[in-house]
Amino acid sequence: MRIEQVVLHRVAMPLVRPFETSFGTQAARDVLLVHVRSDVGDGWGECVAGADPLYSSEYVEGAAHVLRTYLVPALLAQPEVTAESVAETLAFVAGHRMAKAALEAAVLDAQLRAEGMSMGTYFGAEREWVDCGVSVGIAGSIDELLDEVAGYIEEGYRRIKLKVKPGWDLLPVNAVREELGPDRLLQVDANSAYRAHDIPLLAELDAFRLVLIEQPFPEEDIATHAALAAEIETPVCLDESILDADVALDAIERGATSVINIKAGRVGGYLEAVRVHDLCRAVDVSVWCGGMLETGVGRAANVALAALPGFTLPGDTSASRRYFADDLTEPFELGTGEHRGQLRVPDGPGTGVTVRDDLLRAWATREPEVLRRA
Repeated sequence: MRIEQVVLHRVAMPLVRPFETSFGTQAARDVLLVHVRSDVGDGWGECVAGADPLYSSEYVEGAAHVLRTYLVPALLAQPEVTAESVAETLAFVAGHRMAKAALEAAVLDAQLRAEGMSMGTYFGAEREWVDCGVSVGIAGSIDELLDEVAGYIEEGYRRIKLKVKPGWDLLPVNAVREELGPDRLLQVDANSAYRAHDIPLLAELDAFRLVLIEQPFPEEDIATHAALAAEIETPVCLDESILDADVALDAIERGATSVINIKAGRVGGYLEAVRVHDLCRAVDVSVWCGGMLETGVGRAANVALAALPGFTLPGDTSASRRYFADDLTEPFELGTGEHRGQLRVPDGPGTGVTVRDDLLRAWATREPEVLRRA
């Protein structure tokens, strides 16, 4: 395809409730959307960077700058583009994986819409429905936490993930395990909040029959994750540490992880996310699809990714209303009956969802930025 324009949109979406993790509290989502206009049609991608560089070094304003200044001009300079060529075209820029992923996703969406193919089909999805988990932030009290968890169980979610940090770990996990009973899927996510001296504490989590403990140590500290994995029975899962398929293989071979959270934005795009999936499947390592408070644009692509055969654990692909009263696309809703606690994989061309122009305008925080071919 020949890309004629790329439009950057910024919108503000309030969350239905503040979401607290070990690195801060978020009450709204500053959303950066990438809209590609080409000679074969349009496509949309979502940048998952946060408003501030807390979860990762990337943040929305920085992503918009690198897109505007480097990535989009490089793509517009190409006479023809395919989704498969985007990563190589953008490789001259170091890092900035979330910005690159958003641009690649928009190109892929346009390409697949023109071909009449869904993202699920393109990725190699083998399921029409995917199991859904929900991520529960740090609450103000144990009672508040239990009330929130009970609501998600009532809605049908098939797995609960608790955010933990030093001082908010053993007691809330014990309370939720007692509430859920011994058989419901429960896991924890530390977002790098612990250090090597906390290994004895983290070993106490073995008592709660967790699916996994996610990213307890800083992303660069593969060695301490390996040390923890050797000391505890609970599987250790890596998230922030996994930047691409090569890093994933290294972490697996070093014994630092036996489960991997795949986030397309974190690894630089959905094509690399599929490669991480394929690698993990080849070496018999379980994967699941992480979430970054995506709107329907990013959620649609995540659900399609989560339908691949190696995604054997419920992901953070929750329903739209978990985070937003209204979504930028048609809302994702949990299924009922035999599909209780699942989301249907979109089967329309591209992401299979449509961006709502009315909400895009109503929630805009600045005028759309149109970048044109020279």
